[in-house]
Amino acid sequence: MFSTLIVFTYAALPAVLGLAIRQSASGFTNPADGGGSMLISSNNGLGEPLNVIISGDSSKDVLSTDGIVNYARAIGFSTECLGIHLGNPFPANLGDGNGPVNQTAELREDYGNSDVGTCLESLIGGNHFRVYFQNGKDADTGAAFLAVSKEEPASDNHDIVPDGYNIGRNELVENAVGTTSFDGVTYQTTAQNVTGLLPVGSEGVNHGIALDGIVTVLTVTIQ
Repeated sequence: MFSTLIVFTYAALPAVLGLAIRQSASGFTNPADGGGSMLISSNNGLGEPLNVIISGDSSKDVLSTDGIVNYARAIGFSTECLGIHLGNPFPANLGDGNGPVNQTAELREDYGNSDVGTCLESLIGGNHFRVYFQNGKDADTGAAFLAVSKEEPASDNHDIVPDGYNIGRNELVENAVGTTSFDGVTYQTTAQNVTGLLPVGSEGVNHGIALDGIVTVLTVTIQ
């Protein structure tokens, strides 16, 4: 199911239409091939999309918890406000033999301040993502799968904004593509749009928010 992949290459910003078509994407394995899913469990019988993948072809220093956190800070995200996480973790099964595993990290939009900016996101809402690594014995690609979504403010219980899965993905990719840096590390990021991994529509999706079926694959190289 959803096994046919079509890949579009980003030249710059994450437009969906008018992109060159390629026939393959590398650096990860489709979780469905190993009995997993591209929807993480939201613990209510529904799921949220893994709509960005940082390819295992990326620099290895990116593909660790510390590496992802530093990269996130280079593209406008940071760790949670005062290190406090509210809410339950959402598990993902990446088909790598590890079974369902909770997120390794959750990063939030930092509004230009990597130290305390995520406290503002927690208050007024914004973009955020959960991180899962594909590193089990059955598919040890090292790829990082991200569940990205844009959420409402705390006063609205951090529900996802309308079209928030697609919007969150696109905003993250727009920030990431090209050259970015943080704490003395410079990154070069390219992106591809892939179809065939996620369904189109809202069936089985948390909050009933429709997906456009696109996953963006990032390849991140440390300069």
